[in-house]
Amino acid sequence: MGKQVYIIHGYGASPASHWFPWLKEKLIADAHQVSVLHMPNSSDPKKEEWLETLANKIKNLDNNTYFVTHSLGSITLLNYLEQLDPLPEFGGFILVSGFSERLLSLPSLDPFTVKAVDHQKIISATNLRAVIAAKDDYIVPFQLSENLSEQLNTSLYPVEKGGHFLEDDGFITFKLVYGILNNMMKTV
Repeated sequence: MGKQVYIIHGYGASPASHWFPWLKEKLIADAHQVSVLHMPNSSDPKKEEWLETLANKIKNLDNNTYFVTHSLGSITLLNYLEQLDPLPEFGGFILVSGFSERLLSLPSLDPFTVKAVDHQKIISATNLRAVIAAKDDYIVPFQLSENLSEQLNTSLYPVEKGGHFLEDDGFITFKLVYGILNNMMKTV
């Protein structure tokens, strides 16, 4: 039985950006259902609009549900999961270039990080958690992704040279994400 995978893009991106179309095609070829969510106004994101989009688009949250997020999509997912009451158990997630603290270079995103997330609530809902971060990320400092990994007690996959994993950084495919996700989906 195929899994349901939601891919959530970040700031300034769209479902057609970077490695998202490639990952979607790979997963569909493996008989999974995949939704690359279109987050509104990605160049001027509003927290409430992004949370509302997740609430409207995520249909079932169960052990067959997985998330792959990039950058701002990561803290958006965590904010969304935290507000669910109860938060059901679900398959797992991979946060790419994720952060939960202020980005000094992008103060317009402060509303997404102003309130700390209840990490324990999210940890208790899934055992399959991973963070991927590049040591040379020039948008989200590696330390912030490392902190997020520690807060969520995840596996951390550091990449020496990946930048922010954008198409401009050479990422139109992303085998590391695909490999980790495949391993996660096989363990259940």
